[in-house]
Amino acid sequence: MPAHALAKQEEINLGRKAAHRYRDSSKLLMETLVAVAVVGDMIFFMAGLLAAFDLRFDLPPLKYLRLEHEVVTLWNYSSHFIFGSVLFSILAARSGLYLRQNILRSRRVSIALLNTSAYWTLGYLFISLLFYFHPPISRVFVLLGAICGTLFVFIWRHFFHIILLQEKIYSQIRQRILVVGWNLEADRIAKSVHEDPNHPYEIYGCLPSAHNEYKVRPPEQVKRLGDYNNIEDILTTTQIDIVLIADLDPKTREIMALCEFCNRELIPFKVIPTYFQILVSGLHLETISSVPVLGVARLPLDSLVNRIVKRALDVAGAIVGLILTAPILLVFGTMVYLESPGSIIYSQVREGRQGRPFTIYKIRSMKLDAEKNGPQWSPQNDDRCLRIGAFLRKWNLDEFPQFWNVLRGEMSLVGPRPERPELIPNFKDQIRHYNARHYIKPGLTGWAQIHGLRGDTDLNERIRYDLYYLENWSPMLDIYIMVRTFCKNRAI
Repeated sequence: MPAHALAKQEEINLGRKAAHRYRDSSKLLMETLVAVAVVGDMIFFMAGLLAAFDLRFDLPPLKYLRLEHEVVTLWNYSSHFIFGSVLFSILAARSGLYLRQNILRSRRVSIALLNTSAYWTLGYLFISLLFYFHPPISRVFVLLGAICGTLFVFIWRHFFHIILLQEKIYSQIRQRILVVGWNLEADRIAKSVHEDPNHPYEIYGCLPSAHNEYKVRPPEQVKRLGDYNNIEDILTTTQIDIVLIADLDPKTREIMALCEFCNRELIPFKVIPTYFQILVSGLHLETISSVPVLGVARLPLDSLVNRIVKRALDVAGAIVGLILTAPILLVFGTMVYLESPGSIIYSQVREGRQGRPFTIYKIRSMKLDAEKNGPQWSPQNDDRCLRIGAFLRKWNLDEFPQFWNVLRGEMSLVGPRPERPELIPNFKDQIRHYNARHYIKPGLTGWAQIHGLRGDTDLNERIRYDLYYLENWSPMLDIYIMVRTFCKNRAI
């Protein structure tokens, strides 16, 4: 073999060894960090249970609720501390708290913690009814334990997250992606990664697909690594964690050959599902006559139990909302009438679940003749607004009568905002996946709204956020959205 060929082969071998060392060290570091997270969560949740024990049995006023014959000590409650912290750890793992792609995302960690806390409380109470504990478990202790334990874990995870973001650690656990081909979905991923300094992924570079062309021109900040013919050399000598196929135009045998090569090199191989641009988290592999078939399966709110849970939250929230906002409606309704005599409550027809029309209610924020020229979008600084109406809109107070819509079952506390039918006759044809948002009831607030997408904003972007909510619904996500709405005064 010629000397230059031997040198080239030696370079490839050295590159392969360096790439394998990188992947091995990165994997080991990630496994270590996950182990630290698991142990830390258990320790701090147990600390929360100890704090709950003090609040329940040693400190006034709750300690006076203890029965005279009841003997409760730290020692005879120790089994509860151990069992409770282990159960929390199991439920946290089930909620995805220890997945590599989630561990850097503080928002996902927060939602997973809230989910875990809710399931822990219900599970512990249920288990205590089925089995005999000695001493009997205090229900008040369980509720206090969930609150204190979750708070302690939140604080610990905050400092753990700061440690993870140290450059020496972060650079090793952030996964590098090689994109093969390029399309609009790859563009969206690259934009998300570029805009989020704490993103768990990094777009290392891209290659054209097997026909050596790009469907869409990659952004300038994405490094071009050559052509497709060099992909095996690149993968063996470069520190790549994931190969992502963005273009499915090449023949099946070319994709299969790349997949098999990645398997040999222990590099995860992933595909952007071009044929499924909607509800992708519901994709499910099943068999029909032993033939594997990929399609959209059940979504969270297809489950009867989940729909019952969501409806229970809606009813409880609507009743509380109507009671708390009644004085506000009275005060501001009077101010609207004094500025512009006439009806205080304004009604509109909106599209609801499955596209069914319903009447939505608001405190009137505009002049009586605001729609004399027909329905239209409401721009910022709309001169049709009353003076008090501008204030109502800024703080979303005009939406409060919609708690009645929620109680009637026409709306939900959380969901996509409903649109006016006369303004959107062609949206289902012009905007991709627009009608998918009608799978569920519209809401007072939503995932898009807490991200600033309300009113006269990019409807395509709002649809994308609505679909994310549809695919990832959980009771804790609803609670998180409501808390964000209330605390940050984002749109409802």
